[in-house]
Amino acid sequence: MYTNSLKIFRLLLVLAAVAILVFAIAAGPGRDRPMKVSGTRPVRQSLSWSITSNGKVEPVEPHVIQAQITTFIEKVSVKEGQTVSRGKTLLTLDATESRSELAHMKELLVAAEDERRVALSGGAPDEIAQLENDLAKTISEIARLRRQGESLERLYAGQAATRDEIDQNKIALQRAEADKRLIEQKNDAIQQRSKLQAERAALRADEARHSIRFLEEKLNSARVIAPVPGTLYSLPARGGTFVHTGDVLAEVADLSRVRARAFVDEPELGSLKAGQTVEITWDALPNRMWAGQVEQLPKTIVARGSRNVGEVLCSVSNEQAELLPNTNVNVRIRIAEHENSLTIPRATVRTEGDKRFVFVVDAGHLRKQQVTVGISNAKDYEILGGITDNDLIALPGNSELHEGQTVTLAEEK
Repeated sequence: MYTNSLKIFRLLLVLAAVAILVFAIAAGPGRDRPMKVSGTRPVRQSLSWSITSNGKVEPVEPHVIQAQITTFIEKVSVKEGQTVSRGKTLLTLDATESRSELAHMKELLVAAEDERRVALSGGAPDEIAQLENDLAKTISEIARLRRQGESLERLYAGQAATRDEIDQNKIALQRAEADKRLIEQKNDAIQQRSKLQAERAALRADEARHSIRFLEEKLNSARVIAPVPGTLYSLPARGGTFVHTGDVLAEVADLSRVRARAFVDEPELGSLKAGQTVEITWDALPNRMWAGQVEQLPKTIVARGSRNVGEVLCSVSNEQAELLPNTNVNVRIRIAEHENSLTIPRATVRTEGDKRFVFVVDAGHLRKQQVTVGISNAKDYEILGGITDNDLIALPGNSELHEGQTVTLAEEK
């Protein structure tokens, strides 16, 4: 019994050793079996680096026409999108109230000027005439009383007149002189009052003139004209509607030159410079492209939805006036363009920290090679150093690539 168990145990050991030997024989060549990889060689080509974003078209010099009076719109003489010349009547506003106010102000001006003229002459003519007449009579009376007094003094010396007659004459003379002073004071008061009236009338006349000029401007503004030649790209005004002072009636501009306000994401702003070439496309006209250039870089970062962007102003040639204000467009800004650059596919470049490398197929093995990259596009990197035109670069596949790995070339692309 013991002998049989020992035999069985030895048999199992032999079978296990045989299995291990078979596995080792089968696995040994697998470790050294080359892995098939595809490869590519660097290519010389022109490579451009661009930033793409969205943007909005706006006029370079927009002219916004606003209502100068609060009133109704009588008539609209043009249509939106129409090309207009400078001075062309766009619409007419109801100016009935302004005309009435203007007539009233002209009446006030005439009255103020008349009052000032009268005041400068010394007062009302009838009042001045009455004072002058009273003063002449009083002066004449004073002269008469003085002559009479002198005569009474002589008669009194010859005992032909009494002291009482002399005293009565003196009292009458004093009364007449007092009347003269009162008339002169009244005349001075009238002169002073007339001076103040003239000044006040002059102020009212100036205010009336100012109001007249203002109302005349309002009347002129009732005929709304184009300030410049161009395209009437916005016309919110409608006949018969009521508008307030400051409401926008129309917008006009020369659309042969417009600009695109490009919304560029914050991380890409550092590569922008004034003068870089810009290409504008519009989904509504997919076969058209408009050329321009970067005109003004952003001064601040703004939030636009979930993005932080800088607003880059780009001048655009729009000779056919096809790009309309407020149109949403696609913007491509060319950052750099290099001729005869050594390039490889982006997929072949690996990143390790702040360094980049590729796997070069060298004598049936992979060699990890650090490279220096330049500009890039969606497909390729420009290579500035690390490899040459003749190097064969391994393309990524289903298996991970490693330094020193044995490989065979399945295909060269």
